[in-house]
Amino acid sequence: MTSRGVVPEYRRKWLRPVSLAVAALAVLVAAGSDAHARRGQKDRTIESIESRSAGEPVMAIVALRSQRITVYDAKGWILRAPVSSGSKGRETPAGIFSVIQKVEEHYSNLYDDAFMPHMQRITWSGIALHGGVLPGRPASHGCIRLPFDFAAQLFDVTKMGIRIIIAPDDVAPVEIAHPLLFQPKPGAAALAAARATEAQEATRKAAEARTAAAAAQLEATQAKAPVRSAENLKRRAEVKLASVESKLVSGMSAEEKQQAEDAKAQAVAKVAELQLQRDTANAALQMRLDAAASARDAAAAAETARVVAIDAARQVASDLQPVSVLISRKTQQLYVRQAFKPVLKSPVTIADPDRPIGTHVFTATERTDDDAKLRWNVVSLRGDSGRDTLPPKDSDRARAALDRITIPQDVLNSIAGTVPRASLIVTDEPPSSETGKGTEFVVLLSGEPQGGIKKRPRSHRYPRTYWHSPFGSPFGW
Repeated sequence: MTSRGVVPEYRRKWLRPVSLAVAALAVLVAAGSDAHARRGQKDRTIESIESRSAGEPVMAIVALRSQRITVYDAKGWILRAPVSSGSKGRETPAGIFSVIQKVEEHYSNLYDDAFMPHMQRITWSGIALHGGVLPGRPASHGCIRLPFDFAAQLFDVTKMGIRIIIAPDDVAPVEIAHPLLFQPKPGAAALAAARATEAQEATRKAAEARTAAAAAQLEATQAKAPVRSAENLKRRAEVKLASVESKLVSGMSAEEKQQAEDAKAQAVAKVAELQLQRDTANAALQMRLDAAASARDAAAAAETARVVAIDAARQVASDLQPVSVLISRKTQQLYVRQAFKPVLKSPVTIADPDRPIGTHVFTATERTDDDAKLRWNVVSLRGDSGRDTLPPKDSDRARAALDRITIPQDVLNSIAGTVPRASLIVTDEPPSSETGKGTEFVVLLSGEPQGGIKKRPRSHRYPRTYWHSPFGSPFGW
């Protein structure tokens, strides 16, 4: 199996077949001991949408009580499968997560090198989605086990950063509109396209300038040959002239002297002719050298312009990467993260701050027909703290929550990245301590069991791993 992540080199080759054998044995044992549990479960099959083509996954929702995962694209659900979450005392924590690492062939750092194929990590303390044995009930140490085939299928279609919502009950996204839901800044997409075009043009010009500089340097190099040839011929003519002059001595006959004088005159003329050739070749060489220097300067300027244009395009593109905003009633703060990094933190006003607001995940799914605005949906998690205090319908609960929030205009102006997959989380909870380097926002529902995360060592050191983000640059951890 080819790894899409980096598997530590110290893994022995026999681990995987042994692990697979153990997993197969566990399947057989589970098949016998838990047959009655599975018979009591309904609708435990893997499903995929057939009425339309599936789009790119936007989020996945795990319902703990029904032990099922549902994957959604911009238009609705596309995949469903049973899961096995954390057992009693090691419950999978309910809350809001994102995929922060993907490794096709992974072995547990905590539990005896257990084989966890197609692992998609959602916390650095060790909670993940992966292929595993499903006995028809919660049975893991906190991870979310998926059917092996489904885990492979999901691994292939998800991207880093995809939202994973773990809910106590069955919930689903519903479409919503509200003035507070961010919309793209006018002309942002056109500006990004223009900057990208400028970067491409600057790259083309830089390549042409480098080619021209190389050609000019070649011509300058070739122009040195006539100079060297003229210098060599002139040197020989000067030697011949010196030889002729040495023969002009006293005691020569008039005829001999005349011949010597004629030879000297011819030698002087030849030296003068070669001197002219040398001067002409030198002038041509100097022209070529000046042209080469000018071409090098032009190439350097074009390269500088290319770097500037690419940096400008990259900055605009970075501004258009999906942004995540978290508003916490607990801290009365607004937080912004982008590409797994913190961007902004600002106070925010929440009306009636002592009254629960609930936990709601708003997601920009796709552009509208006119391409100027975004469609949003919302998933409302029914935590104990918000029960019986908000309107019953999810969309009404979410709108009521947004109605209570006032964001300063300067903060709104500074929030970029309002594109599909951008998100806004409104919650009673603070950001979890799991939110940190190389993560999206992590929010845990305080009214639900969290044994699967509380029992995990926070100081555990993971093998050094590299992977690529959906936003371009590689992250190391």
